[in-house]
Formats: sequence, structure tokens, C-alpha cells
Amino acid sequence: MKQLFVLDPIELINPAKDSTAALIEAAHRASIEVWGCTPADLQAIGAKARVVARTIIPDPWITLGEPVNLDLNAFDCIWMRKDPPVNEAFLYATHLLEVAERDGVLVLNKPSSLRAWNEKLGALRFSKLMAPTLVASRVNELKDFAKEQGEVVLKPLGGKGGQGVIRVANAAEGIDALLELVTTQEQMPVMMQKFLPKVTEGDKRILLVNGDPFGAINRRPKYGDFRSNLALGGNAEATELTVREKNICDELGPSLKNEGLFFVGIDVIGGMLSEINVTSPTGIREVERLMNIPLADQVIQCLLKDIA
Repeated sequence: MKQLFVLDPIELINPAKDSTAALIEAAHRASIEVWGCTPADLQAIGAKARVVARTIIPDPWITLGEPVNLDLNAFDCIWMRKDPPVNEAFLYATHLLEVAERDGVLVLNKPSSLRAWNEKLGALRFSKLMAPTLVASRVNELKDFAKEQGEVVLKPLGGKGGQGVIRVANAAEGIDALLELVTTQEQMPVMMQKFLPKVTEGDKRILLVNGDPFGAINRRPKYGDFRSNLALGGNAEATELTVREKNICDELGPSLKNEGLFFVGIDVIGGMLSEINVTSPTGIREVERLMNIPLADQVIQCLLKDIA
């Protein structure tokens, strides 16, 4: 079996922290031939998708083969693990991967779903599970919502890792100017959500594989911040799923599975769904370390069982 990982330059990956590195190592342990490329290495010649890829031997990290030009249908499975932002280059890569998909190659996550499920807006499909939320560009509507909720957070729709997330009270001086800034003078929509004080107790990252929860960690904000993202200094700790969180997973699972979202990370704060992360979700290393679960191996075994 051969699997291709489409990712950022692999030389820049920290194998001790990166979920893609964990999946590559697990695939290697499962005797899968592993290859890697960047989105820029994808090609299409007529109706045939091709790639300039290199073999990856991850143990010890890392040995790379020489670049080889191959048909994408030479691979049994392709993992799209390019980190955000979801920019033009990312979107074009999903279109090229769809050429391979039409030729019978399994692509994870499904390219069309990567485009359709914005990591903020995708959660609106399950709005009853979320805190009160408004997506808008107009300052007056956003200001009225902030006044109604008392305290809110603002999230850029294309943000990642907590970057650009702002906590604001409706009575804050200069709120009009702030909203004008984040909406680019009412030209760009932003997400505004009721602030959940329970974020101080943690923001739970739950990893779902083929619609089922396989592991979770709780992420607590560092002192002086309300954002719990690990990339911003949040602290990970072991956790268990509550009944409410299991119910959220049950609610999301069938839709994720039906739309080809094989590996997904959802964020839950105080029993409220916050985000559905479908582009290169993280958290495998932390689950493995804190929960003593061989999560990456379980993901690969689930995949092999699914495509057998």
C-alpha cells in the first residue's frame, strides 16, 4: 500500500508536536509506503492528476527520497494535511486532488468538503449546539448583538490557532472603530459569539475519526489570556468526555462521515460547540502523551479497515 501526504515543507515540521508527523510514523509502522509533497507539487495533464513526490522514511526523523513524477492514482490514499490559511493555493490544490478522486483515489479529507466546511461557518450547521452566534459585516448589527449578549468574542472567518480572536464588552469605548476595523469597513463578515466564562476551565479539543470520537484533551488559557490554543501558550491536560460532549459527537458524527471528513477536530467550551476543524486538525501528540493512547496508530488502523 502507498499513501501520499500533501503538507507544508516537511523539513519544517517538528515531529515531537505535529499530528501529520504522528500519522506518517503510524503509517510507516503499519508497513505502508509513505510519500510526501507540497501543494505546489500537484499537477494535471489532461484528465490525469500527477505529482512530484518523495518517499518518506520517518524513523529516525527524517529520510527523504529523490523527487519522482508519478500518477496520483499510484496511491491508495492521499492525505491533504496542508495547514491553513485556506487561500487560493489551498483551494486550487483541492481541485487538483479532485481530479485524482474522480480517478478512484481516496482523498482525506474530501476536497469538496474542505472547501465547503469553513472552520468557523461549518459549525453553524449545528447552531443549536453553539453559544449565541452572529456572522455579519454591518457594524450596527454586530453592535446590537454585542449589547444583547453583554460580552462577546470576535473571530475572523479565515483565522487559525486563535489568531485575531478578540474579547470585547458591549460598553467598550471605541467599539464602532473596532468593528469597522475587523470588518474592513463593513466589507468582510466576522463571527461574533457570546463570551463563555467557562473558557477559563478549558477549551476541549475532541478528535473524531470517521465520525467517532477517538480522543480528547483539555486546553487551558495561559495566565492573562482567554484563548486556550496551544500555539498561543495554552496548557494541555488529560480529560474525559462528558455526557453532553458525547452527545455533540453523536450529533456531528453522521454528517462528518457522510461528507468524507475522516479526521476532524472539534472544539467545545462549557458544553457548547465552538469550531469544527477540518483542515489539518492537531492534537494527536497531546492525546497520546496525556491519555496514553496510541491514537495515530488507531487512526491508520481505522483507515485500513475502512478501505479493506
